[in-house]
Amino acid sequence: MDQLHLMRVYVAVAEKQGFAAAARHLNMSPPAVTRAVLSLEQQLGVRLLIRTTRHVRATDVGLRYLEDTRQILHDIELANQTAIGINSEPKGELSITAPVMFGQKHVMPVVVEYLRRYPMVNVNAVFLDRTVNLLEEGFDLGIRIGTLADSSMRAKKIGEVKLMLVASPSYLNVHGIPTSPADLKQHTLISSSSNNFPRDWQFTHNGQKTRLHIQPRLTVTTNQSAIDAAKAGLGITRAISYQVVEECENNHLVNILESFQPLALPIHIIHRESHFSSAKVRTFIDLMTQMYRVN
Repeated sequence: MDQLHLMRVYVAVAEKQGFAAAARHLNMSPPAVTRAVLSLEQQLGVRLLIRTTRHVRATDVGLRYLEDTRQILHDIELANQTAIGINSEPKGELSITAPVMFGQKHVMPVVVEYLRRYPMVNVNAVFLDRTVNLLEEGFDLGIRIGTLADSSMRAKKIGEVKLMLVASPSYLNVHGIPTSPADLKQHTLISSSSNNFPRDWQFTHNGQKTRLHIQPRLTVTTNQSAIDAAKAGLGITRAISYQVVEECENNHLVNILESFQPLALPIHIIHRESHFSSAKVRTFIDLMTQMYRVN
């Protein structure tokens, strides 16, 4: 059988977690889907799927092969689009993911301008405070804050942000301003569990890194809730600089322990495309880079 056909069938079975579901998706008969997967496994000499009476799931080898196969099929589609000229004008659907507050503050203005410029593109923007696997969840682009762990993705750095500690002037007037991380043990702390940063708070001073295990009095599931609690005078919270820039400018929050702030965190746009970058992806990256640097 054709290798690309076998790969497409395998991807469908692994994603649908079943031969019958894959058969319906591909408009093939279940026996034909089963034969295709068996043929692929025989060619490779490895077991890609574990079959039970109720479920089908990929083996460890199968998971890696699934990721590689998705990328190969994606590259082939892009190469075909380039050859027939589809790439010349942005069109189709563009799926983007970003952290919630960054998406609201910095990605949405770009999306609106992008849609104005390119009327043949529809955008699906999903803002989540967790690490999203672009390949598995079907996103074209993502915004990542912090060190990149996934080397299989292409990335473009667009800026930097800082982790900072903030509290309201009213709280600091009553409880005093801490002068070192150790002083935080005497203060009310507010923590957000929504980001991917370590639960312990990290600091850098005179080139030395330290980590403080905190015991928050309040833990919330969104960054905005933690910031709102700090603005209300409850205590001290950790935030990313873009999240509280307006509050600090308006003196609703005060940046404390500034000389102990950890090193700046990079912001990247990541995508899963090869050198056959589609017009819709390429133009969004260019616009995001231009508009975010202006801001």
